[in-house]
Amino acid sequence: MNLFFRKTGKGAPLIILHGLFGSSDNWLSIAKILEEHHTVFTIDQRNHGQSPHSNDFSYEHMADDLKKIIIEQHIESPIILGHSMGGKTAMKFAVNNPAMLKKLIVVDIGPKEYPVHHDIILKGLNSINIAALKSRVEADQLLSKYISDIGIRQFLLKNIARSSNGFQWKINLPIITSKIKQVGVGLLSDDRYEGDSLFIRGGNSNYILDEDVDMLNQHFPNHKLETVDNAGHWVHAEQPNLFVEKVINFIK
Repeated sequence: MNLFFRKTGKGAPLIILHGLFGSSDNWLSIAKILEEHHTVFTIDQRNHGQSPHSNDFSYEHMADDLKKIIIEQHIESPIILGHSMGGKTAMKFAVNNPAMLKKLIVVDIGPKEYPVHHDIILKGLNSINIAALKSRVEADQLLSKYISDIGIRQFLLKNIARSSNGFQWKINLPIITSKIKQVGVGLLSDDRYEGDSLFIRGGNSNYILDEDVDMLNQHFPNHKLETVDNAGHWVHAEQPNLFVEKVINFIK
């Protein structure tokens, strides 16, 4: 699968992978800072953004997508940074291809299995009849019946695109809905990456708990865990300066 990506900047290569319901667009401001010293690749993962849709939706497939880009673009020893679902993709790629990356950065997700917890979001998105949709305001009104937080709604509604034939989903909503359990799967018990790894968690997030450190040690023995205070799951959006500082310090 040929994924959509952007390439900016110059210097040592750094690849950024977004999370579920996201796209490379969510990382443009962070990429703009990092591109001062890096060649930054921001990628739309399959079934998201401007990348193709597929019925195959698993971390093995997404890790293989990443491998394909690295080989075809002749990217040598990249630093790979992934948030949430993108972090799981990055972890799977690292354990499968340890010699192909220089360092691993995982943002607010761990190697453990997570129970499905996107039910309300999926119900809200599926309540929108995209073929009959008249405006984004209408979509927001429909989604507000399920999600009260306007920031989350605005994030999710970025997945609606307008074409000459009306509105359409950028994400592959039917496949994401039917295979949502795949997003929460954990690494296999013997999956292990011994390279340098940084895990960044939000201080207000419950995705990586103190009790998860033993599991991090099991899969990533050379990891460092950093906490960004006053940030939830979207660490990079809520505390961008502190987030970038930790990333740059780790890379150096």
